[in-house]
Amino acid sequence: MYAGFYSLGAAEEVTGSKHVLEIDGQSYLIDCGAFQGSRAEADRKNREFGIAADRINSVILTHGHLDHCGLLPLLTQRGYNGNIYATPASRDIASLIMMDSANIQARDAKYLKSQAQKKGEKFDWTPLFSEQDAIKAVSQTIGVSYNRPMYIDDGISLEFYDAGHILGSAIASIKIKKGGEELNILATGDLGRKGKPIIRNPAIPETTPDYIILESTYGDRRHDSTTEAIDKLATMAKRTIEKKGKILIPSFAIERTQELVYYFHLLVDDGVIPEVPIFVDSPMATNATTIFQVHPECYSEEIKEAFIKHHKNPFGFNSLHFTTSVQESKALNDHKGPLIIISADGMCEAGRIQHHLMHNIEDPNTTIMTVGYMAENTLGRRIRNRESEVKIHGDWYKVKAQVEEINAFSAHADYHEMLEWLQAVDTSKLKGIFLVHGEKKSQNFLKKYLEENGYPNVEIVKYGKTYELN
Repeated sequence: MYAGFYSLGAAEEVTGSKHVLEIDGQSYLIDCGAFQGSRAEADRKNREFGIAADRINSVILTHGHLDHCGLLPLLTQRGYNGNIYATPASRDIASLIMMDSANIQARDAKYLKSQAQKKGEKFDWTPLFSEQDAIKAVSQTIGVSYNRPMYIDDGISLEFYDAGHILGSAIASIKIKKGGEELNILATGDLGRKGKPIIRNPAIPETTPDYIILESTYGDRRHDSTTEAIDKLATMAKRTIEKKGKILIPSFAIERTQELVYYFHLLVDDGVIPEVPIFVDSPMATNATTIFQVHPECYSEEIKEAFIKHHKNPFGFNSLHFTTSVQESKALNDHKGPLIIISADGMCEAGRIQHHLMHNIEDPNTTIMTVGYMAENTLGRRIRNRESEVKIHGDWYKVKAQVEEINAFSAHADYHEMLEWLQAVDTSKLKGIFLVHGEKKSQNFLKKYLEENGYPNVEIVKYGKTYELN
């Protein structure tokens, strides 16, 4: 039996996860994500797919974030007709994410075309894919529940374990039995953290892997504790309320938004902060919250108990408002503080958050709170780095707002949490760990850290390089 592994995305960088397992001439794609970064670089990388659609036997989707599912419609557009395996919750979330991406691209194309026509310039940019391509990708997705192993090909079985990252996220356990040989591979996707609200802790797979494909987003970082984060959240909220200012939170619509709403709910209920209007300004977040409500199989016991035993909704309370229309979103710019706006995109590269930043980033009474990973060369990273000026929609703005960062809300494990998870897995047969989905600095630190803690065969995956699995 021949087995090999190579990466076509998220190799020595974050976002754009595309990893390929080669088994006796058959290709199995693990994730099919969009690269997120500067607009020109992202467009180029996303169009250069790296593998022909007809070479792929099947696709394994670990979760529904754009950087893991965002190019599935491009794959189907290019002729892929095979199965895409995902948990039921990931299927629903990926559907939402892919349709939203198609809509954004269509709007961008229309806007850019009108701008080019005004200037008398040629315009030839086309969206990567359409809504129809996204619908086709969803129609090819097969829901596979946690802890339900199934064969995806002759001698190849797949089992999903809860990754504890976002709703429906999964660690993929792939077992290969061919010609009397056996190979077990664990692909973490994005590995979550213990003690997060709403969803469960990352599971410990009941398998003995030969190889682990491990994410490394926060490979050189330690997160604040949840208690410290809630205290910091309360302090910022109280300070903003006193100044009658605004808190702007660029947040991914899936998981992070629901988690923040949950924490604000607790702070108000406990009397730590007074009620202040909170606006979730993201149609996708509104739809995602609905998806949360129909997937209780992914909940932690605490949330399950709140719903089932007490009929409480931890995703909504009196001061919470969901905006859907563009008009409602624009009206927030005239809304006097204090108020809190949670809006997508999480990296500030698109979406309504950009317009809120344009109206408020030069106001010293505004606080911009970053609560998750910001990729290199994104507006979010520049704001998080506290650059004095940033460019939004072609215009420069001075950053006079307060900029705060809370790492504890990250849905990714830090290096200590990754080690803890590894130590709980049966690694008695482990031959190697492949690091993906991390920047070079993070990966170099994590490689050294894991080696110092008893994992000698750690490889930082290079783009396009094939690693033999034996």
